[in-house]
Amino acid sequence: MTQSLTLALETSCDETSAAVVANGRTILANIISSQVPTHQKFGGVVPEIASRKHIENVIPVIEQALSEAGTTLADIDAIGVTYGPGLVGALLVGVATAKTLAFALNKPLIGVNHLEGHIFANFLAHKELQPPFVALVVSGGHTSLIHLKDYNELVLLGQTRDDAAGEAFDKIARVMNFPYPGGPHIDNAAKQGNPQAIAFPRAFAVQEGENKFAFSFSGLKSAVLNYLNSAKQREETVSIPDVAASFQAAVVDVLVMKTIMAAEQVGVDQIVLAGGVAANSSLQTEMTARTTERGFKLFYPPAVLCTDNAAMIACRAYYQYLAKDFADLHLNAVPSLKLGCR
Repeated sequence: MTQSLTLALETSCDETSAAVVANGRTILANIISSQVPTHQKFGGVVPEIASRKHIENVIPVIEQALSEAGTTLADIDAIGVTYGPGLVGALLVGVATAKTLAFALNKPLIGVNHLEGHIFANFLAHKELQPPFVALVVSGGHTSLIHLKDYNELVLLGQTRDDAAGEAFDKIARVMNFPYPGGPHIDNAAKQGNPQAIAFPRAFAVQEGENKFAFSFSGLKSAVLNYLNSAKQREETVSIPDVAASFQAAVVDVLVMKTIMAAEQVGVDQIVLAGGVAANSSLQTEMTARTTERGFKLFYPPAVLCTDNAAMIACRAYYQYLAKDFADLHLNAVPSLKLGCR
């Protein structure tokens, strides 16, 4: 089989990443330059700073990726790039760089939906995985259920109506005085806590006529904030591990239940996790237990492929390349890009 090499860029938020992937499934290089130390002192990502850092880092990470892959730009068959969703200034750095490379090399340019990239990270980690399956995408900005019928046929089943799961984690972590990014700190604290200590609400039910696969975490977030504020006013001691464990359990219960319900409804026997929150240990443990009980096969990527990275973008770009789903040089950043859109 002739080897097809995809060079991809990912600059949607605060990681500058470049990767070279062979035949869509084999990572030859996946370089990630993280800005977490830069943004930590601000308690979150500052868009203008992120954009400037991407400008500084994008060429060096491309050069490092090509070097590590043992290849050159002349050997590349296609250029993939995240063009949304994300921070508009950050996206523009990657898009402009990719368009320049595609024009200079006369290679196909492929615009990739960042969320689809997260799903396709599973193909890199699990060579045996094939569609169809249901994917739960959980990250700082998104919580969505997707039915992947084929490599280039995705159906959005439901998504969050307010806060994403990762966003709720970060906001609760902030009020609990955990540093940015807060999700891993809540996960670690929860391991020492009792998940049944506090009865935080679960948003399982929906109103008649509404999408039963929709998510809502704003009520849970408010309940946790009210609990912490009330305890502070009464000068009561709060068990941080118990709060973390109880909050996390409330999020995970909803994610697991609705994902399994979606898989049963569409009639697939495979479920995948994707996005930054897919690295959460409680989500992995609970989803593994519940899917095993019901006879589903569960897949999720290693932690490095859960975070934003260009290898997942290269994987997604490869299957678009096979379908000749190319972009032209008018490709622009689309910060609010939806799943399944082109």
